[in-house]
Amino acid sequence: MGLVVQKYGGSSVADAEGIKRVAKRIVEAKKNGHQVVVVVSAMGDTTDELIDLAEQVSPMPAGREFDMLLTAGERISMALLAMAIKNLGHEAQSFTGSQAGVITDSVHNKARIIDVTPGRIRTALDEGNIAIVAGFQGVSADKKDITTLGRGGSDTTAVALAAALDAEVCEIYTDVDGVFTADPRVVKKARKIDWIAFEDMLELASSGSKVLLHRCVEYARRYNIPIHVRSSFSGLQGTWVSSEPIEQGDKKVEQAIISGVAHDTSEAKITVVGVPDKPGEAASIFRAIANAEINIDMVVQNVSAVTTGLTDISFTLPKTEGRKAIDALEKNKTAIGFESLRYDDQIGKISLVGAGMKTNPGVTASFFEALSDAGVNIELISTSEIRISVVTRADDVPEAVRAVHTAFGLDSDSAEAVVYGGTGR
Repeated sequence: MGLVVQKYGGSSVADAEGIKRVAKRIVEAKKNGHQVVVVVSAMGDTTDELIDLAEQVSPMPAGREFDMLLTAGERISMALLAMAIKNLGHEAQSFTGSQAGVITDSVHNKARIIDVTPGRIRTALDEGNIAIVAGFQGVSADKKDITTLGRGGSDTTAVALAAALDAEVCEIYTDVDGVFTADPRVVKKARKIDWIAFEDMLELASSGSKVLLHRCVEYARRYNIPIHVRSSFSGLQGTWVSSEPIEQGDKKVEQAIISGVAHDTSEAKITVVGVPDKPGEAASIFRAIANAEINIDMVVQNVSAVTTGLTDISFTLPKTEGRKAIDALEKNKTAIGFESLRYDDQIGKISLVGAGMKTNPGVTASFFEALSDAGVNIELISTSEIRISVVTRADDVPEAVRAVHTAFGLDSDSAEAVVYGGTGR
């Protein structure tokens, strides 16, 4: 048996009983002959509680100290889990991100992993121990400061360790039984996917699917690390995410035409009104946004008015970056030459994802017909070879997702999908 990396989210280790349940699963893997490395998130809503506490003390906490505070949650989880494993008669050692060799850049609150040097983890494994690693954190290469990896950081930690340790698989344990064709909290008849290619999973993740984060999937694809998404509350097989289809019995699972429907209500829309329709204007707008270190998603430019020669440019971005983006554009208003700005944070994005759509005529028409039949108005449209995304009113998102899911025959004929607890992370 080879080396397995397991990651457990906050809902899986939310309390003492959950930690003991996870410990039994880890010990079972060890008894089956695997070397086991475990990555844990903070217990339950600990990270959110620490963020709230920090905001009560300081409205704008310093990045370094904020990271120092947030990493406490994972350190609590790893120590308690190591204790629970030892209580079952097996040796376990816990390691912080820096002790595990997770080296990052120096950007606090959203650092990126630049290297993993898991010397201490290898030593622990060679000695027959189970290694428990605090997810979501690392240490900066230059100043040796503690850093955090941002949303989904524990998933990324797990995949990075799996790549560095040449693991057979990275198992991501959560509170649903795998990756579904839609969020089972919104679509009760969502169907579990047995296998999905990295490319489709990347599109779902970047479109709002919360079971795996984009950075985690991108890291796994780069190093070709198979991911098995499954529930820590059941023993069922989950969803395999890999470059090649898995085999069930004597045949491989085939790629579906449509992999699923994702949605996201965490974005806002900014419209730059009255932009001169001449070369360089769009570049000036998005250079100002880039200089503010803001990532954008969808971009749409209207046809310019014949009488004025002016156009409008709209783009979407995370709500949390809205104020910063407005300030950056206002600061450059004279240089860019636009008339005004409009901000809208009551939007939602619905995305249809599937590698098969590029060779199947009619997918686009069926998608828009389903939205029309549901009475959903479309504000923006963006497409790729394997994805169609639209922006609508936030209130219309649940009905839109259900309508599209049904229209493409994704509804399950069996029992409703089970959500065991938590928020899907």
